[in-house]
Parts: sequence; structure tokens; C-alpha cells
Amino acid sequence: MLDNNFRGNIYIIQNNKVIYEKTSGYADLANEIPNTLDTRFASASAGKVFVAVGILQLIEQGKIHFDDTLGKLLDLEWHNIDRDVTVKQLLTHTSGVPDYFDESIMDEYEDLWKDYPNYKIRHNRDLLPLFINKLMMYPRGEKFQYNNSGYVLLAMIIEAVTGMEFDQYLKLRVFDICGMKSTGYYELDRLPAKCANSYIYCAETDNFRTNIFSVDAKGTGAGGAFITVPDILRFWTNLLDGKLISRALVSEMLSKQSGDGGNTNESHYGYGLWIIDNPAGKDFAYFQGCDPGVSFISEYNPNNGMISVLVSNYGDNVWGEMRKIRGTYYV
Repeated sequence: MLDNNFRGNIYIIQNNKVIYEKTSGYADLANEIPNTLDTRFASASAGKVFVAVGILQLIEQGKIHFDDTLGKLLDLEWHNIDRDVTVKQLLTHTSGVPDYFDESIMDEYEDLWKDYPNYKIRHNRDLLPLFINKLMMYPRGEKFQYNNSGYVLLAMIIEAVTGMEFDQYLKLRVFDICGMKSTGYYELDRLPAKCANSYIYCAETDNFRTNIFSVDAKGTGAGGAFITVPDILRFWTNLLDGKLISRALVSEMLSKQSGDGGNTNESHYGYGLWIIDNPAGKDFAYFQGCDPGVSFISEYNPNNGMISVLVSNYGDNVWGEMRKIRGTYYV
């Protein structure tokens, strides 16, 4: 059923039982070091779900509220950005804040670094020059539009409230609790062991290059965590068991909070999760990421207890493979 040429990891469990496992491709192509189940893969925007959990924890603790505003929580010069944008609007991509990578008008993430070197991006605040002086994209709350800057600002809120770098907070309050010992935000020039290179195919040379000049030097609130497949399964398990936030808040997280109700799988959003409308039962929830040389998706089907994790360090089509899984296992 699945593509034999897929490079990376595919792992499917149902009610904690493994029903499919595939590991292929090289973590280090030049040295022919293969990917394994323990390989740490870049996951691009998938990290937004971790930031969402961090924010929801602070809300449950009463340290911030859904209706708290940017102007209240972050001491910045906002220029043309609406200071009354709320935490909930940032979580649900309805804020209208200027997006430093507006996917509705930009195709290639690496184009960002033509005039602003990617090696400068090692903290959330390093991304501010790319959007802080721009105009709002639309009035706050007017509509849903996926927004990377919004999650950078959410990570900055975590930092302002906790006094910790956001990735340190997530390690302490999310990764450590889940036993996600191989997950973290690493600098590309200081990667720990077992991290896969991410590869971009170059048609003009019929060869591959790594993406080290194509993405942020270190992940931010918008994404960039390195993960392993087992760690993602641990995250889902602990999240659904109410170990990270209350079950009531998990239910909200996995429910439609925004979106236009279109026919695509990206028409609804919860908190840090995409929601697929399922008229025949409970909705499906997934998080995903896409960068040059990186593709990731992990989905939870509450109707049959199935969790799927697909990740490629060659940017292979995880979405096409996930559609096959839905078509075969969800019926």
C-alpha cells in the first residue's frame, strides 16, 4: 500500500499495538548511515503543538488567560500590530499579525534568508525584524489564516511569564514528563548524536544538498524541534491521558476552534492541531511540518485508537502516505 521509495520512518499503532513499521533511507547520505527508529528528525512546524501545550498549561495555572493581549503580556514596540490581539487568537491563527513567512504568497522558506542570514535565528526574538514593522494582514479575529509569527509570539509569552527560554520550559514541562528524552531544539551547528541530516534534491546537479542554509539555525515557537518516532508516540499517550493538561482542555485542543469549514484537511484548527471533520464519528486530529528537506505528520484517530507518525528527512510526501493510511485503516 505504501510507497517503497519513501525515505524516513513510518510507524502506526492501534490501541498501543504496533500494526505497521517502516524505516528506510540514510540519516547521513554521504557516509551511508541508515535511519533507525532512534534517529532524531527535524520536524518543522510540528513543534507548534508543543508550544500550544505550554500555553495551555500556563492558562490552567492561572498565569495567563485566553483573552490576555499582546500589549499586556509582551513589552515590545508594536508599531502597526494590534496590541489587543489575544492569546486565543494567536493559538487559533485568527490574530492577523504579520506573518514572517506568509505561505499564501511565498513558496520557498529558504527565500527568507537571501537578505537575512539564517544563522542569526537562534532565539524567538531574532525573528522580530522579519515582521515587527509590517502591517496587520487583516483585523484581529476576522478570519483563520495559518500564521508562523503568531506561534513565535506565543513562545515569547512563555518566556516572559516563566523567565525561561521556551525550549527549556518545554523540556521541563512537556518532554521530561512524557519521557521524550531524544526530543529538543538543537542548533544546526551543534547537533547531538543520532540527528539526521535533511536533504534537498538539486535537479541541476542531480544530487542532494543539506538544508543547513535553508532553515533557522535553531528552532523557535514556529517549529524546528528534533523528534524521534517513539517520542511522538509518548507525547500523544501522555497528552491523551491528561498528564500534560486536563482532559477537559485536551478535548478543547482536539476540537474545532477556528477555520472556514472548507473541504480540505486544513480547513479547521484546534489549539496547535489541525482537525479533520468526520461526520461519521469523532474528528481526527493531526500536527504536521514542512521545511526544505523536511516533512512530518502525526495523526490521532479517536474512533479506532490509531496513531500514525510519518517523517522524512528528504521531504518525501508524508501527506500522500497518510491519505492511504486513512483510506485503508479508517473505514
